[in-house]
Formats: sequence, structure tokens, C-alpha cells
Amino acid sequence: MTSRNFRDYLMPADAHRIGLARGVDVHTYGERMLATDKAQKLKAHWQAMLDETFRGITSNGEIQPDLYRLQDEGFAVENAVAAAQALLQTLAPEVQIEACYPIEAKQWRGWYNPEIPFNDYGVRLEETSTATREAFLKLLRSCTSERGFTKVQQLMDANHFLGELYDLTNIMNRWSFHFMLFGEPSATQPWGWSIYGHHVAFCCFIIGRQLVIAPTFMGVEPNVIARGDDTDCVLFTEEEQRGLALMQSLNPDQQARATLYQQMEDPLMPPERFNFADQRHLGGAFQDNRVIPLEGICAAEFNASQRASLMETIRVFLDFLPDGPREARLKQIEQHLESTWWSWIGGCGNDDVFYYRIQSPVVLLEFDHHSGMWLTNEEPARFHIHTITRIPNGNDYGKALLMQYQKQ
Repeated sequence: MTSRNFRDYLMPADAHRIGLARGVDVHTYGERMLATDKAQKLKAHWQAMLDETFRGITSNGEIQPDLYRLQDEGFAVENAVAAAQALLQTLAPEVQIEACYPIEAKQWRGWYNPEIPFNDYGVRLEETSTATREAFLKLLRSCTSERGFTKVQQLMDANHFLGELYDLTNIMNRWSFHFMLFGEPSATQPWGWSIYGHHVAFCCFIIGRQLVIAPTFMGVEPNVIARGDDTDCVLFTEEEQRGLALMQSLNPDQQARATLYQQMEDPLMPPERFNFADQRHLGGAFQDNRVIPLEGICAAEFNASQRASLMETIRVFLDFLPDGPREARLKQIEQHLESTWWSWIGGCGNDDVFYYRIQSPVVLLEFDHHSGMWLTNEEPARFHIHTITRIPNGNDYGKALLMQYQKQ
């Protein structure tokens, strides 16, 4: 059984992977890592999916129409515009050119999770000035709840903590993320921004007083920051505990139908159901057009308490949104509760590791316990967690809303 203490799985100091990263900049490290056949195949696969025309994630290959509409959600757009403009003023003209893209640019979809730089879109925050980084935090704060602002900062710091564990903050630190701005910051016209890198991808689309943040990828390895000071924290415990509590509240028949596979790497899984990059996730990087069939058990069967538990789990996933956009989003999701599906992989005992997915026409949420990437655990463990949020049927990156705006 896998230990609950991540320190039991630290790589030795002479590990090959550490040696590849020791004493070099992130670009040199990336060249070394991308020289492998496995990395080249993954990069080519991702590029092929990026080159596809965006349609959106669906459950059957057909986009369900008329799910999204332009509306006033009470988002404080003026604050976001001011923060974005202030950030741009910290960049030299040639750096602005690198950071800024048209609103419809395919670079929206170029995000990834590994610490390896698979592309060079935008600017890396670690290569910008202190003023730019401070301005970025103000932009982040203007587009998130207080809890969301803290959470994203903690995730960026968790990346730095992992770098500290191996003395590799040259490739993993709190600023080792790409930043891009799309369109021109405006109180009325569509625009947005994104960051992405190791364990954080955050795509923000803004149109007037309406805000879309999707896709997001948020993860940690390990899920604790343990320096012995006021930065110490444990991340994703609420997503983990609420998901497990909901699964345990189902009766045995419901649990059996919700469970897709008994084992996290089950021999019954078809080849496309598991891969080394995403493990059990289906909505990971570059999966913008994936067909993800509805599986498990429908929430129409849930009792009132279970439905409330489901909505609370969803609320926790979306706690990064500011109050107005979050409540609008939750209202929309609740309207589709009768066609929301709950699925599970793994056990549901108090100490088990697991994956779960919540999927409806308007939301896709995934939680997964992972095996080691920078730690050596060969089995999934509770200290390595990945989560994903997406908006199916064409509104990732706010694209459905952008299409409506352009048709006006």
C-alpha cells in the first residue's frame, strides 16, 4: 500500500531526471526532455489536436445548441480592464507583441500541464520584471473570488515548493508560467487572458459584465506545502472529501452503476481510456473536441440530500469565480441537474484513491489521484491530485458567447 507521506517517494539526488534539470535554464531543460521519442510523440499528438477547428467537448459528437447566452452577471469589468492595461504598461513594446494575440487566436488552446515547455506562446512570467508580476497578481485578483485568488497563488507556490524539494527552482518556481492576453482590454468588447504551466492552467474570457473561466487545470504534487511557516497548507482536501462523501452516500446498487472500473489502472480499460500524460482524465490539454460519452449514474436518481451534495461539490470546484459569475454559473448547472451524470473509478473506502467525473450539457468536472511524476510512487496516491473544469458544447474559452457577440 502506498504511504501517505510524500517524502517517502522523493527521487534520489542522482536521479537522471534531476540531472537533466540541474544548473540549466528551463529552455535547455526543455530541449533535453523533448529530445526523447516519447515526448516528441506527445508533442506531435498535441499539435495535431491544436490544429483542428474548435468545436467543443460533446457527449455524442453533436453540439447541443442554445445553451449559453450573453447576459449581465455583475462582473466588475472595469477593474479587470484597468488591471490588464496596467500590466501592459509594464511591458516593453517588443514584449507586448509577444504577449498579445487576436481574440480568436488558436493560442487560447495551447495550454498544457507538464513543467517541460512544449511551446513558446506568450511570455513566461519568470522572465518578466517584478512590476509585471505584481501587475499580473492584480489582474488575477480582479477576475477571481478572494478564495480563488488565494488558491491560484497557492498552486503557483506549490510548484515552487516542489522545486525547492530538489533544488530545481530554475525550472519549477512560482512564476514559471506562460502568460497571454487576447484582444484589447475593454468594458464592452470581448477580450481575455490565460496562464499555463506546471499544474496551473487558467483561461479567462471577458465580455462586458460576463466572465467565463474555462478550461482550468489545477493540480499539485505533493498536495502539501510544508516549509514550517505561514505558507503551509494542504490543497484539494474539500474536492476530495466532498466527492468521496457523495459516493459513499449512494446505495450499493447505485455505487456499482456509478463505478466504471474497480481499479485505477484497470486491465478492463480500453487503450484510449488511460494515458501516461492525463492518466484517467478525459478533458485534459488539447482535448477541446473530445467526445466523452455520459457514464455512470444520472443525478435524476439522487435524493434531495444527494443532489445538494452534488451541487456543493460543484460549488467547491467553481469557487475561483467571483460572486456574480459563480452564482450565474451554478444556476445554469442546476437547471440541467436532471441530465447530469456522476461516474467513478477506484474504491470508495475512507483510505482509497479514486477518480470521479461530473458531466452535463453545461459542465465537465474531473478529479483524479495520480501516480508519481516527480515523486516515485508507482500507484496513485492522495498527495498527487489533478482537477479539471470545462464547459462542454462549445463554450470553453467563451467561444459560444464570442460567436453570439459577433452575430449581433
